[in-house]
Amino acid sequence: MTKRILILIGHPGETSFTASLAQAYAEGARTKGHEVRIMALADMQFDPNLAGGYNSIQALEPGLVTFQEAVTWCNHLAIAHPLWWGMMPAKLKGLFDRAFLPGFAFKYLETSPFPAQLLKGRSAEVLVAADTPVWWLYLVYRAGGYRALKRQILGFCGFSPVKFRTFAPVRGSSLEKRQSWLDEARKLGAKN
Repeated sequence: MTKRILILIGHPGETSFTASLAQAYAEGARTKGHEVRIMALADMQFDPNLAGGYNSIQALEPGLVTFQEAVTWCNHLAIAHPLWWGMMPAKLKGLFDRAFLPGFAFKYLETSPFPAQLLKGRSAEVLVAADTPVWWLYLVYRAGGYRALKRQILGFCGFSPVKFRTFAPVRGSSLEKRQSWLDEARKLGAKN
């Protein structure tokens, strides 16, 4: 079955290892005949601050509208981002704050404390580049940023399953190690 895959490069800079992971994932997905769209957070110009909360929704900048359209189009979302201070970069969190709004990503219900998940029927995979060793990230830090993204953002809106793959530690890694990670990202993209 052909999938429609949106790949989001969630690094706010123009070049990064996470962008390379995203490109490798795209290459793998294309080998299986999937339709692939790539969006880069660095190319999107928007105010990441949802200043009024949900009480006064800000007008969406063109990049946010395009992102919402791409999320609506896809049935699988792949996000590649670095791990900064245990979680995603602030601009990426701002993208979710601004774009995953009531009426688009979820809807509050009068009859239930739980919202309707308006993005149901989509899966997600998150590729994370980190300097923290994977075992330390899970055993000591308990991967809090991962849990928030999985359960309180993507899962809250209906994405299921949500899978994570951590590539770490990036700092000090050899060229050969990074190439093996890119090969792995390519295989992950081909698994869809």
